[in-house]
Amino acid sequence: MKVYLDNCSTTKPREEVIDAMVHVLRDEYGNPSSLHRMGFNVEKNIEKIRNNIANYFKVNKDEIYFTSGGTESNNIAIQSIINKYNRIGNHIIATKIEHPSVLNVLKDYEEKGYEVTYLEIDNEGLISLEQLEKNIRKNTILLCIMQVNNEIGSIQPIWEIKNILREKGSKALIHVDGVQAFGKVHIDLADWEIDTFSFSGHKIYGPKGIGGLYVNKSLNLNPIIFGGNQERGFRSGTENVPGIVGLGKAVEIMENNFKKEQNHVNEIKSYFINRLKKEIDYIHFNSPMEDKASPYILNVSFEYVRGEVLLHYLEDKGIFVSTSSACSSKGTERSHVLSALGISHRQIEGAIRFCFSHENTKEDMDYTIKILKKSIEEIRQITMR
Repeated sequence: MKVYLDNCSTTKPREEVIDAMVHVLRDEYGNPSSLHRMGFNVEKNIEKIRNNIANYFKVNKDEIYFTSGGTESNNIAIQSIINKYNRIGNHIIATKIEHPSVLNVLKDYEEKGYEVTYLEIDNEGLISLEQLEKNIRKNTILLCIMQVNNEIGSIQPIWEIKNILREKGSKALIHVDGVQAFGKVHIDLADWEIDTFSFSGHKIYGPKGIGGLYVNKSLNLNPIIFGGNQERGFRSGTENVPGIVGLGKAVEIMENNFKKEQNHVNEIKSYFINRLKKEIDYIHFNSPMEDKASPYILNVSFEYVRGEVLLHYLEDKGIFVSTSSACSSKGTERSHVLSALGISHRQIEGAIRFCFSHENTKEDMDYTIKILKKSIEEIRQITMR
């Protein structure tokens, strides 16, 4: 039996996505920048997909740019904003639990003389809006606040932030890493007055190597990548047409099935949590419960067990999980997210992240619990002697 529970790292592409991409690779392979009919037809299809994604977000299609994924989108947004507004100030606010594609960009700017304030989180992985308000300065130009954390699933109150900035009289911009939020939780870019928002295809059952960036049309940002002026000059480079088509198909299906699949995952996750509580001792839930976290993410510490060892025990039985983010050093470094939570070293060491999908079933959860119990018992017989 195979149970895939590493959907935060990447998801299995839907069959419809694969079919759409194969069709493009085989039959519609023209360059959208070419002047002939093949190129024109491809360009027309790209714009149709851009419009569909914009409609999903309820924004203008000219505010959507295609990129290679979340990392590039975060880099483009952050660097473009800093480069444009550095005459106004050099202070940035972020959370301690941002994705490495945000934290490492900010680290580079710190080395260039910028000041970065990193907000603490509470024991549920949430920032304090009071701490945020206190740290906004006259020279603050950017806030980087991810909507859903990729390791514990905590949902930050993005909808509150613009009001705080308005009350403080601040013109700072808001960049949201939305990679784990896209297609999983409610998003309202316009109502929340988000300035830039990153998203990725391979987290929503689409292909790897494709993503997007929403940029509010009022910003008029300058590019950091130069070339043939594709994507209206903001992100040059020949378009990844099969990727864009795959992303478009994934968004189309996601939009039609959003609530049904979210309800299913909520049910699966609740069932799994209840069985964990009843049947396995010495566990600690690192993810907040209920509506404070994404229904798709659950981080659990199994004490007296090394997470990496447990991962391989499960893998041998066809269950695939992760110990932390797969986007940084294969997840072998100590998690900066769990460290920020303030949990013990023993709990960090025994942490496993379960990430669910619409394909998971209660039978999958039953099998996972069965193998978990047996594996943990075997490991603890050695570690608790």
